[in-house]
Amino acid sequence: MANQTFDQTSSANRTRPIRCIVKLGGAAITCKNELETVNEESLKDVSSHLRETMITKSPHGKVLGMDWSKRTGELEISCIVDDFRDQPAEDPSPFIVVHGAGSFGHFQASQSGVHKGGLNRPLVKAGFVATRISVTKLNLEIVRALAREGIPSIGMSPFSCGWSTHERNISSADLSAVAKAIDSGFTPVMHGDAVLDDKLGCTILSGDVIISHLAAHFKPEYVVFLTDVLGVYDRPPSETNAVLLREIVVHEDGKWSVVQPLENMNKQVQMTAAAHDTTGGMETKISEAAMIAKLGIDVYIVKAGTSHSLTALSGELRNGIPANWLGTIIRFSR
Repeated sequence: MANQTFDQTSSANRTRPIRCIVKLGGAAITCKNELETVNEESLKDVSSHLRETMITKSPHGKVLGMDWSKRTGELEISCIVDDFRDQPAEDPSPFIVVHGAGSFGHFQASQSGVHKGGLNRPLVKAGFVATRISVTKLNLEIVRALAREGIPSIGMSPFSCGWSTHERNISSADLSAVAKAIDSGFTPVMHGDAVLDDKLGCTILSGDVIISHLAAHFKPEYVVFLTDVLGVYDRPPSETNAVLLREIVVHEDGKWSVVQPLENMNKQVQMTAAAHDTTGGMETKISEAAMIAKLGIDVYIVKAGTSHSLTALSGELRNGIPANWLGTIIRFSR
């Protein structure tokens, strides 16, 4: 790809191997039909599952929260400093979290046409600013939710980290800050973002594309996409007779086929995206997951906040797939 200036040194100098990269789907953690509304219950469940997966239990059996800021509706800051004084130093298992925008950002981007470019137009420039205000607002909410579970999370925006595109393809991505955060024991929390594009002026960089790029450089053991449905279906899951595709295999030429269930092997998967979704919906998700699988990294697409997602996050699926596990595995044809 032309004009690529990827930071290769950060990956080479990194000392801690990445266990997992997690994508929190926007539809899973927000109320997608309610403007800028977090799905508090789902986000809490996801954050709790990540804590169970990443952190060894405290000897006191307590969750030591790191969000020491006042929350809406509360009179005091929840902070018990003394609990940390006797806590042995222990970094969480190395994860990277990337989240979608859901009901944050998509409205602003679609109304102004940020994803189409044209930064010289006042509406687009205003929309660029509005989109970033919205997505960074959600990023802070997720960082705080993870911090309350004792995960040392750090919000990292692609725009602020110097990521940019050329005709919507990543052309520059400085990974040094991400690598340093991981080596320092932090959990980077990135997100889909409005970024500069050297051809179009600007565009939207989706969380799914970000995950694919991170996976290529950091080579995690596995990748998990947490969604609002059980996995990938042969048609929109709201339709009658929609079938969950349990296993998809990606071939050397980039094409993919359904392995389980067998009766769906020759079926095409129907793709849909909401009218306000500027990032490509499920089509982008499967396309990027297939690219990750081609690297030899298994991808699990599973419903957030369920026992199935906890199993996927823990890495247990690498030792075999339980018959009662519900989700979609995308892997390379070896």
